[in-house]
Amino acid sequence: MESLSAFRWDVSPEIFSIGPVHIRWYGLLFALAFIIGYQLLSWIFKVEAKNQKKLDSFTIQMIIATVAGARLGHCLFYNPLYYLNNPLEFLAVWEGGLASHGAALGIMFAVWLFSIRNKEFSLYWLMDRLTIPVALAAAFVRFGNFFNSEIVGRPSDLPWAVIFVRNQQFVDLLPRHPTQLYEAFSYIIIFILLLIIYKKYKEKTSSGLLAGLFLTLLFSARFIIEYFKEFQSAFENNLPLDMGQLLSLPMIAIGVYLLVTIKSRNNQNRATL
Repeated sequence: MESLSAFRWDVSPEIFSIGPVHIRWYGLLFALAFIIGYQLLSWIFKVEAKNQKKLDSFTIQMIIATVAGARLGHCLFYNPLYYLNNPLEFLAVWEGGLASHGAALGIMFAVWLFSIRNKEFSLYWLMDRLTIPVALAAAFVRFGNFFNSEIVGRPSDLPWAVIFVRNQQFVDLLPRHPTQLYEAFSYIIIFILLLIIYKKYKEKTSSGLLAGLFLTLLFSARFIIEYFKEFQSAFENNLPLDMGQLLSLPMIAIGVYLLVTIKSRNNQNRATL
């Protein structure tokens, strides 16, 4: 039965359309994430007197890596048999289906590749600085999910529970946890923390500190919030943890490793000066 006290979310995911072109909130927020991210990185490059010309190629590689990684992650993590049997569907990005863990892996690979080809940028320098706009972008993506009424939470009687009228997966009109907003606000807090630390230390920021904090905090938040989400695929019902949690564990482990090895990296960096 539909609750009379819960907040009803019935906003259309589409802003407007011109002929066959449809402008959606998700796409707009996704694009804004890259635009603002570029501005943040440009500011960082200027602060640390880095080659601005390199920023454009770096940004293009990050966009490709993010979209490709997110798409491959969704296909292989959540429905591998279908997509392996229908390989052309890997390219059908317009049908929806992007996974943040896949995006994270794609970004890591692209950063590593860029650092190999551009020796003036170390892997840790790139990862540390990139985490600042990525944390904000992750929040934008979750706001986009909210507009799409997707990745909804489990039924709840809390006063801020939301009825996702347009949700296609659960049409029971039950009030649910707005888990997209839980994640979005968590990521904004992480973004602010990373930005404050960077503004305080700038080029003196300990190697791996921002990347370690980002991975540990963001994916720990994701791990916890997964307990309030509905499963994204049926096979998750038989798992001790859902897929989002299982994929978050190695990310958290990498983040913790980066944090506990900061001192040894700093000593190594001083020895090479």
